[in-house]
Amino acid sequence: MSGILYIISAPSGSGKSTLVNEMRKWIQHLDFSISYTTRQPRGSEQDGREYHFISRGQFEEMIGNDEFLEYADVFGNYYGTTKSVLRHAAEQGKDLLLDIDVKGERQVKQKMPDAVSIFILPPSRKELESRLRKRSESENVHSEEIIRRRLDEARKEIENYPNYDYILINDRLEQSVDRLRAIVLGERLKRSGKPPSPDERRYLEAAEKSLKANMEEKIRSILASFDVSFPTAIETQR
Repeated sequence: MSGILYIISAPSGSGKSTLVNEMRKWIQHLDFSISYTTRQPRGSEQDGREYHFISRGQFEEMIGNDEFLEYADVFGNYYGTTKSVLRHAAEQGKDLLLDIDVKGERQVKQKMPDAVSIFILPPSRKELESRLRKRSESENVHSEEIIRRRLDEARKEIENYPNYDYILINDRLEQSVDRLRAIVLGERLKRSGKPPSPDERRYLEAAEKSLKANMEEKIRSILASFDVSFPTAIETQR
């Protein structure tokens, strides 16, 4: 595609969907990919808005037809992004944002190494557990097994953070939206090749603060709360 491809990933319950929805209000010329999934809709979710909800048989037929840019089986349900979203964004002259998991990020980066990847971290394991419990209550689903499984999966996903270009800690929504906006606009400025104005330089400086190499001290305590040692996480990159 001719525009910039952004990839955003996060453990379930990190507030990624809320963050992305808020950020999209402030960024122009950015297309958002709606993934396909075989899971059932939750709460007020609507087909074609949050996801395209299809049957497992339909999904597997699409796999057979090589329609997916990436796909993965998550907790027994398929999730995937079709190749057509790249064509659509290119035709519209827009950048594209993919909301996918760590498995999907690896698949896309292998095919499109210039993609910009962003990993969202919760402030701590305790905070993530609190968010997962609130979500369960709002969906009227009370299952300790589901919460435990999602926390275990979060730990595995967090170990993959070194594979991402930017790290964003989602502690305060407004602040996190500003950081994400700075990353998107900062990458546009860098790739435009034009000298930045004083206002634009602020976006570049804010984006640089979220680069993985500049975030490692801040994420040590988060890794520790998930019992992920700092060297272990680094090793997953190799």
